Amino acid sequence: MDYNIKQTEEKGKGMFYIELEEEMAAQLQYSVEDHGIMTLDHTETHPEMTGKGLAKDLVRHAVEYARENNLKIDPLCSYAARQFDRHQEYQDVRVD
Repeated sequence: MDYNIKQTEEKGKGMFYIELEEEMAAQLQYSVEDHGIMTLDHTETHPEMTGKGLAKDLVRHAVEYARENNLKIDPLCSYAARQFDRHQEYQDVRVD
């Protein structure tokens, strides 16, 4: 399945998302604080798209974004936290 991850952000609140056939397939909502911490607040996948790895790709994309922008991540969302626990390669951007 080919798709692009898109981003929208306004006043420190943002979202990475995937649209398929012009419908929201998955999204990862976040907030960025002045002190360089990106909090991953909520991950959601359309029920018909569950199990296809979209949310996992969104978390991976957030990690790449954090690295590129010198941010640390607080994975508040339970799904994102589980991904951080499973992927040791994400620990460089996790808040201490």
